[in-house]
Amino acid sequence: MDVQAYPSVAAAFQVQGVPTVVAVLQGQPLPLFQGNASPEQIQGVLDQVLAAAEQNGVTGTVPAGDGSQPEVEPEPVEEPLPPLHQEAYDAIERDDLDAAVAAYTKAMKQDPSDALAKAGLAQVELLQRTRDLDLQAVRAAAAADPTSLDAALDVADLDLSGGKVDDAFGRLIDLVRTTSGDDRERLRKRLVDYFEIVGTQDPRVAAARRALANALY
Repeated sequence: MDVQAYPSVAAAFQVQGVPTVVAVLQGQPLPLFQGNASPEQIQGVLDQVLAAAEQNGVTGTVPAGDGSQPEVEPEPVEEPLPPLHQEAYDAIERDDLDAAVAAYTKAMKQDPSDALAKAGLAQVELLQRTRDLDLQAVRAAAAADPTSLDAALDVADLDLSGGKVDDAFGRLIDLVRTTSGDDRERLRKRLVDYFEIVGTQDPRVAAARRALANALY
């Protein structure tokens, strides 16, 4: 889609540059990659998407055509969002991120097991943190002070929002191994948010969870 024509959608998907490729699996965005990629790289990413889809029970296939006119099936009726989810979505559309955070937070208070609200809240908070960040300035700050936890977290946020999921995971897990106390807990919580954003059924999340557990214990 043309992100200049639909800036609110680009903001909701945290697009930092084009082209950006995102899959949507069971209503949740799955960042894939940013920029041009080789056919081999694209095939590898598609294989990961298919694996994640299968883990989520999405296994249907479309048979090859035989030249006959296919039957047109009626469009499925889209289920309405729960009221607070719709409130958050509408807030994102009008670029009111504070209101979106408030709506998702209220939804989680009403139902602490609301996984969609948890993922939505993590996504909006990521958007809040990255909306005013300059990629070059952030990377320069991290290079100038490799011990700065704030700079490292900023870089990881931008990596994740740009589709560099493994880079974001790896950067923070490496830091978990070398930190302790409040700093380590801050990193752990940020990684848990990342897992919610990417999707807990994503193979990359499963691998990162194992690496995080090894780093912690």
